[in-house]
Amino acid sequence: MTQKLEPSGAVMDYPRRDAGDKVRGRTKYTVDQAGSDTLHAVLVRSDVAAGRIAALQVDAALAMPGVRAIATGEDAPDRHGLGIADHPIFASTDIRYHGEPILAIAADTLDQAKAAAAKVVLRIDPVEPVLTMAEALQAGARLIHPDWKDYEILFSGAARGGNIAWTATVERGDTDAAFARDDVTIVEGCYRVGRQNHVSFEPRAVVASFEDGRYHIVTSTQAPWTVKNVTAMALGISPSQVRVTVPPVGGGFGLKFDCSLEPYAAILARKTGQKVSLINSREEEMLTCLSRENAEIRLRSAVTPEGEIAAREGTVLMDCGAYGGEQVFLTTMTAHTLGGNYRLGATKIASHAVYTNTAPNGAFRACNGVYNTFALERHTDEICAAIGMDPMEFRKRNVVGDGSLGATGQVFQGDVLKPMLERMERLIGADPQPEIDPDRYLYGQATTVGTWFIFVGPSAASVILNADGSATLVTSGVEIGSGTMMQSLPQMVAAELGIHPDKVIVKTADTDASGRDLGVGGGRTTVSIGAASTAACAEVRQKLLSVASEMLQTPVSKLVLGNGRIEIAGRAGSGMTIQTVIAEAEVRHGPISGSGAFTAPGTPSMPGCAAGHFIDAIDIPVFAVHNCDIAIEKATGRISVLNYRVVQDVGRAINPRAIKSQVQGGVVQGLGYALHEEMTINGDGCIDQSGFETYKIPGVGDAIPITLEMFEGAPSIGPLGTKGAGEVPILNVGATIACAVANATGKQVNELPLVPPRVLDIIENETSGLDLVHIHSDWRRNV
Repeated sequence: MTQKLEPSGAVMDYPRRDAGDKVRGRTKYTVDQAGSDTLHAVLVRSDVAAGRIAALQVDAALAMPGVRAIATGEDAPDRHGLGIADHPIFASTDIRYHGEPILAIAADTLDQAKAAAAKVVLRIDPVEPVLTMAEALQAGARLIHPDWKDYEILFSGAARGGNIAWTATVERGDTDAAFARDDVTIVEGCYRVGRQNHVSFEPRAVVASFEDGRYHIVTSTQAPWTVKNVTAMALGISPSQVRVTVPPVGGGFGLKFDCSLEPYAAILARKTGQKVSLINSREEEMLTCLSRENAEIRLRSAVTPEGEIAAREGTVLMDCGAYGGEQVFLTTMTAHTLGGNYRLGATKIASHAVYTNTAPNGAFRACNGVYNTFALERHTDEICAAIGMDPMEFRKRNVVGDGSLGATGQVFQGDVLKPMLERMERLIGADPQPEIDPDRYLYGQATTVGTWFIFVGPSAASVILNADGSATLVTSGVEIGSGTMMQSLPQMVAAELGIHPDKVIVKTADTDASGRDLGVGGGRTTVSIGAASTAACAEVRQKLLSVASEMLQTPVSKLVLGNGRIEIAGRAGSGMTIQTVIAEAEVRHGPISGSGAFTAPGTPSMPGCAAGHFIDAIDIPVFAVHNCDIAIEKATGRISVLNYRVVQDVGRAINPRAIKSQVQGGVVQGLGYALHEEMTINGDGCIDQSGFETYKIPGVGDAIPITLEMFEGAPSIGPLGTKGAGEVPILNVGATIACAVANATGKQVNELPLVPPRVLDIIENETSGLDLVHIHSDWRRNV
């Protein structure tokens, strides 16, 4: 077997190579790509939430100075979507949300485009909007998509109908029988969360051109192949006619995992024959962003006196907004988050994406796992109170372990969560309880667990050896700010080829140069692209060592790669530099390169128990245990986080420095969700928070020190045993804060965010959640 640099050579605190340029403002994002020859575009959007277009005249706008083209629904009549094709590029008849695009204008300058937009004659006959899930699910509610039966189904197997865009279900065992047992206590809870905006600093942006019969799209995206395919679908062309390249992305968090502005710019580029730049204003980004959805969760459990969960039923209502979009896919997550923490007996879980006349929602870091974890962990503490068991003891008894069944019937491998909880106990015990003034503050502490998973799916990579001994990595991966493309992937390639990570060049994503990839998100980059990259390196290494074997008259099995050299094992200085071998290889065979690919076949669910799921079971589970100490000011309801502790399953930490930064950022982002971030919708269907002045995100003063312990060794199919570390840190934060508030106040906590007025109400009154029960009861009768 060929010897190579030991895998430990990939483990180091390797700094981000892009950090200097980013902090100095030298990095060029998509918003910086427009040149002097580029036209500027704007979208004309609806100013009502629901209605029908009665008149649309663009002649006056087209005659305005500098205007080069106007695009409407006639230019892109087809619908697209994920699971169901329900989403038109332009609204041409029906208006379904405030801010929906109706037409696009390209002009020489942005001011000219805006002036032309003001000249568009648009008349909409408004209808009463359906703004809440409760309204959408009432008997006789107006259908937001009256022709839903005619939509093309892109993924089969789900129940849908009326104002329910998609339903994913799990049914394993007989829950009715379990709830009827004499020896169980039945605990029921309802929980509610609001919308959260991604607030990525770079808004969605695109520069498109049309040359030689092909579209070239430069865009800020996490998923270039998705942009390629959806743009082609929307324009009714072959995907081979679309090329997508991606500069550094100024933040994504899931917002840029879908196609958004790209088709509009592409249409205008074709019509004008020039480059077209389309960039959302901050207001447009806030009002039409694919926010983390508002949701309502109902949980019901039957628990024995010993703490065994004999049965669980769960219902989740997810507001998908006007179109199914990513919410259709995200219904899948519910089974794995509500059913992945604890061993369950009989299980019945349903997740419904509900249409409303509001801006569409979408993926956001750990997707619906954040609020499902909040609901599940609050419910767990309520179970503990009902049966009189210590919450830590209950969790240690019931968390999934080796051989446990997940909600969909998959079998977990390895005991991970219980030893993680034990490590958390040691972390807590090492710190004294904070001293606070009991007359002024209420003190609370809580521990929660969470289960997330790594998206795998297809990835491809190529590695090219250069004459100077460096290597070029070509993938469709993009740098979204997490550092994976700048840190872990160079480390992996370098370890495989025996060079330093600084000698690995990572090419900017280009769908013409690299194979298909699912996209950067879901913690999958290190795992999927990393595996494809190491596979490509294996081919490169074999070619390199084969030539070196002939040059050194030594079998390949006795050669070692390391420190930029190929040596005979046990004989330091006996070999030669990689550059020397590369030069000889080019003379004999040509340049050295290799290609690799990765996917996972998918873990199957138990036959017959799951329906409507895009992912039947978890390929790579990732676990987290969080704990915090909080103080609540009695007079104001303001929460101060005194300590925050994390034990995170990382598989194998090849760059502890990078993991620490991801955990720090994820926890702070989670604190925003837990404490003050919420998008609200007014009676006109418009989001109230239109900018940084009205939407508070955590600032540098809100960052808190975090005690982190990385748990290594859990099973993983990732290269070197790795797991993604960027998504899971946010998973437990809302749950942990909410459970600590409940412990501090002795009251029920069933809603996020915990803004001071809401906390004061909890202190002064018992929060019941009966309105949620009413919603869940009514819609069941009416569907």
